[in-house]
Amino acid sequence: MAVTERTPPTSAAPPEQPRNSLGDRVSRMLYARPRTRLTGLLLLPLTWLGVLYIGSLILLFITAFWTTDSFTSKVIPAFTLENFIEILTVPAYQQTALRTIGIALAVTVLCAALALPLGLYMAKVASPRMRAVFAIGITLPLWAGYLVKVFSWRITFSSGGPLDWLLAPLGMSGPGYGTAALIITLAYLWFPYMAVPVYNAFRQIPDSLFDASADLGAKAWSTVWTVAVPLLKPAFVAGSIFTFSLSLGDYIAAQFVGGKTQVIGTVIASNINLNPPLAAAFGTVPIIVVVLYLFLARKSGALKQL
Repeated sequence: MAVTERTPPTSAAPPEQPRNSLGDRVSRMLYARPRTRLTGLLLLPLTWLGVLYIGSLILLFITAFWTTDSFTSKVIPAFTLENFIEILTVPAYQQTALRTIGIALAVTVLCAALALPLGLYMAKVASPRMRAVFAIGITLPLWAGYLVKVFSWRITFSSGGPLDWLLAPLGMSGPGYGTAALIITLAYLWFPYMAVPVYNAFRQIPDSLFDASADLGAKAWSTVWTVAVPLLKPAFVAGSIFTFSLSLGDYIAAQFVGGKTQVIGTVIASNINLNPPLAAAFGTVPIIVVVLYLFLARKSGALKQL
């Protein structure tokens, strides 16, 4: 009689012990505390925003209340309102601030006037291939360096330059360096920030609204003004925030194509070494104007629709 060999039963594998490394403990702690997890996620960007951005603005405001010794040109950290009083009372500074605000508004209006028909054509009329061509053309200025674009317009507006050569057969000449050249240059620089939101807003308007307006007897531009423009208000406000604020703080373009046109940036640049507290006080003007502009945009209700 054969004897069968019996194999001993294998013992079950011991249960895996839970890991207790530092990374696992941190993961469990963060999983159990969502607010701590959110704080850790936002700590680095908030530190950058608070220290480098807001901190520099605080230092700017503090410096604006200091003064400069007229004999030694040394900055004296003493509280005074002389810099702000000088900005508000000297006519040259008042005119510079108003001129800069006017230029920024003119750039914004020009960009909006160009973006309206262009966005309408791209969104509702152009073929997909033509739409792609226009999209590349709109964003093309963003591909080149800032100084390259400004210097190209300096060459364009120069005496005897390309613009004068084109207008010479008509008995005309270009505007030369000045306020007009500055507005055109800034509109070219910041136009993509207005055109892209307007184009996207046009794409979201249903074609049925245009068809219904046409069925009721409205003409093309009447439909645009009564149907499309009210719906485009958030896009215009969003684009204007960029075009207005960027034009308000620009001064390099003014130096290249502005001629003798003085803006806030050029006044700040000319005083940054001679009278830093006055330059800091003047630097608060664009900040205050932009804050007021954002407040008015918020009161209009357009930002809630973005």
